[in-house]
Amino acid sequence: MRTRSAGRGGEFQRPAHPRKPQAARTAARNQPQTGETANPRSEKLQKLIAGAGIASRRAAEDLISAGRVTLNGRLAKLGERADPRRDEIRLDGRVIAAEQRDYWLLNKPTGVLTTLSDPHTGERRTVHSLLPPAARGARLFPVGRLDVGSEGLVLMTNDGELSHALLHPSREVDKEYRVRVRGRIEDETLARLRGGIELDDGPMRPAHVSAAQHDAERDESELVLVLREGRKREIRRAMDALGHPVLRLVRERMGPLVLGSLPLGAARRLSHYEVDELLGFARDREAASKRGTRGPRGANSPARGEARDPHGSD
Repeated sequence: MRTRSAGRGGEFQRPAHPRKPQAARTAARNQPQTGETANPRSEKLQKLIAGAGIASRRAAEDLISAGRVTLNGRLAKLGERADPRRDEIRLDGRVIAAEQRDYWLLNKPTGVLTTLSDPHTGERRTVHSLLPPAARGARLFPVGRLDVGSEGLVLMTNDGELSHALLHPSREVDKEYRVRVRGRIEDETLARLRGGIELDDGPMRPAHVSAAQHDAERDESELVLVLREGRKREIRRAMDALGHPVLRLVRERMGPLVLGSLPLGAARRLSHYEVDELLGFARDREAASKRGTRGPRGANSPARGEARDPHGSD
């Protein structure tokens, strides 16, 4: 059998040696990593090889086991991790150019779709159109979804592993929203919101609900909600049920990532510090999920600046 082609230079042969027992392969893949390559941006070698279009992950494991892959001049081991920005990976002596991960923060305006294309008319603006030319060749996609009538933080990346870690319900990643609604929100209404609002598809239980600030002249109130899971238009439906229709909804935070002062409609690449913090956060949440040490469902957590979202909520 052959792996996928490496390009015009020919195809790489699958090694003929017998496969390791599954238990041994699993143990090697899961062994803890130490040393210089154990950093937030490192990835498993088999994933990097697959990302370069050379072979599937399973075939890449065979290539590593056969001794055909080197990492920084030495034979690579199954289960090792590498950072494609600074580590040299070779297959049969040829350098593997792994796809570089890219991370962009957008401030989405209302009226813009959180998709790569308009699935209906093909004419409406999407978050992809907010990216500068320098970012459009990296096959970036939005992490989650933000309703067309909402605005605020959208993360764009080509890192599928990070996207999964941030969106999986078991990770319970905080997403913070500043919400302006019609009318004065009384303390009894806030208590109901903190206790959970029953919706058609199940209850909404915010992780945190701030005090409400009332503008008497406009008869509007503003509050901050933190959700750890969500459903389509969840906040809007909950506030409608309470008799306070949403006038404006802005997502200001996702995990450690903060919208800050980024202008509406603008985009910027995350700094190295922000990327490392985000990747480290995702790994910590995954480890906590496996240990079963997540915060209790619906428990209050402080909102930044207090003053079940596999696809995003608003």
